[in-house]
Amino acid sequence: MTKANEFDPQLLGEVAALPALPGVYRYFDAEGGVLYVGKARNLKKRVTSYFQKNHGGTRIGHMVSKIVRMETTVVRSEAEALLLENNLIKTLNPKYNILFRDDKSYPYLKVTVACPVEEGSAPTAASFSRIAYYRGKVEKKHHYFGPYPSAWAVKDTILLLQKVFRLRTCEDTVFNNRTRPCLLYQIKRCSAPCVGYVSVEQYAQDTANAERFLQGQAQEILTGLEQKMLAHADKLEFEQAAELRNQIAALSKILHQQSMEIGGKNGDVDVDILAVKVQGGKACVNLAMVRGGRHLGDRPYFPTHVEHATDAAALDAEPDAPAGQPREKSLEALILEAFIAQHYIDAPVPPTLVCSEPVDKELIDALAAQAGSRVTAVHQPHEQRRIWLEMALKNAGLQLARLLAEQGSQQARTRALAEALELPLDNLDALRIECFDISHTAGESTQASCVVFAGHKMQNSEYRRFNIEGITPGDDYAAMRQALERRYVKLAEAARNGEGRLPDLVLVDGGKGQVSVAKGVFEELGLDLGLIAGVEKGEGRKVGLEELVFADGREKIYLGRDSAALMLIAQIRDEAHRFAITGMRARRAKVRVGSSSLEDIAGIGPKRRASLLQRFGGIRGIASASAQDIAAVDGISRELAEEIYRALH
Repeated sequence: MTKANEFDPQLLGEVAALPALPGVYRYFDAEGGVLYVGKARNLKKRVTSYFQKNHGGTRIGHMVSKIVRMETTVVRSEAEALLLENNLIKTLNPKYNILFRDDKSYPYLKVTVACPVEEGSAPTAASFSRIAYYRGKVEKKHHYFGPYPSAWAVKDTILLLQKVFRLRTCEDTVFNNRTRPCLLYQIKRCSAPCVGYVSVEQYAQDTANAERFLQGQAQEILTGLEQKMLAHADKLEFEQAAELRNQIAALSKILHQQSMEIGGKNGDVDVDILAVKVQGGKACVNLAMVRGGRHLGDRPYFPTHVEHATDAAALDAEPDAPAGQPREKSLEALILEAFIAQHYIDAPVPPTLVCSEPVDKELIDALAAQAGSRVTAVHQPHEQRRIWLEMALKNAGLQLARLLAEQGSQQARTRALAEALELPLDNLDALRIECFDISHTAGESTQASCVVFAGHKMQNSEYRRFNIEGITPGDDYAAMRQALERRYVKLAEAARNGEGRLPDLVLVDGGKGQVSVAKGVFEELGLDLGLIAGVEKGEGRKVGLEELVFADGREKIYLGRDSAALMLIAQIRDEAHRFAITGMRARRAKVRVGSSSLEDIAGIGPKRRASLLQRFGGIRGIASASAQDIAAVDGISRELAEEIYRALH
């Protein structure tokens, strides 16, 4: 039980001095960690309620008992408070707020803006717009459509535009060096502007129609094309009429295929469908996107801190809520509102949101104010919107079931491995395993990989690669020694000072030889040999027959083909192998085409580099050219050509 007199008098004084104005508040614990971020239309009433109520032994009571410091920010309106609250939630990661993380930026479809052709000049690549997949910060000088839920959705849309409008996708360097049409022209996916098979004016019209198609104006485009076709036929221009007829047929086919995706009587063009499911202490929000009238696909989101949401929301109910406004919401509604508030801080909000749960009007008003346009949230939709929402709800349920199955399986595997190796079982969530592998091709471009398993999953952001130098080519033992030393010398010192954490298990891909190397390194560093295990191939090097070899003298063990522990070890070992292989291949490719860039070669400046790239289309093209071919480029002497050839070989 938490009583008001148990709190620091200074904190209670700050609470008493709060103004009766809209604002945002943050609670901190003794270590400076953020416990909770909330908003209020009346800071004084809202925050005072935390310190006057008896919260008993609830989770939220546990949170309140930890509060030692508070920060508040006064804002001008509830809308400002709402936006600031969710910005702070995403930034501070408080323990008692629902939090959505999305580390991936959304992909867009990019249409470059064509440059006008100067009078008397020949058209260049810049004269013809290009469509391309794009991810990153948008630039005002080009046109962007999206965001799309996945790279697949962008590439599928590009394919549609190629089929109907035959726009180019090639890079400018490739375009400027073409002397005949490419394969895309042969299969009727491009109009070949690179070799002058289409005029600048006609290509610009096709580009404009493609952009209108992306904006949902397909029927208007179809009508306009039919009128032009009839006009050409009346003038006996049958070739032009036939081209338009083919374009109309392609567009009609696509519209027919997508008839189930096009908004019906509602005339929906840009819509987000948001469905939430909760099960087994986990939640999933499924976001389905409709852009230009086309259903582009779904993306699932899984929030954290769901277990605290209901308690925090009940405590956070407005003491002075308007009459008729419910004081308590379902967990699904709380999660959905948290997603909307956090997601659309960084992503553009469409005019219509179709939601599986009712959403507060003030949240939608705040989004509209931020976007500078009208936003409508629809609950219990009809017709096509209802079909979309049912699909999104089904997908949310499937994604949540997959997550629960994966998490249950991974946790079972972690426990099985800990039991098999007699590792601590009291906190399996904190169990950390690091695995090393060596990869090279006949001694060339040797790399070591270190992958990390923690929290029942692979931690990609903590992976490391080590470029191995100064060893005899092909000496895997020396490579492993160098990798382990580089990984653990500083980490061991930090651990002795109480500033770092060593893994609970170190796996090396190999048998007694590799384990012996690891043992030597750990003895030199004064580390526990019980941490080391080697994954030794079984009889005939067959998968499922691997055995574990230990550095501390224990007998090697065979876990069993169907063992959950062996499945986890195989998963970690295979990931280390994959990570090492990809790094080695990238390094080898870099070496074979010249590990240095062109600018690193004496005598190559921006102009000569541009001339070379324009002539050969890229660094690989230059590397495959002879010194004589390189010398044929303007500004490149015979001596410099030979120097370039040597540098790239």
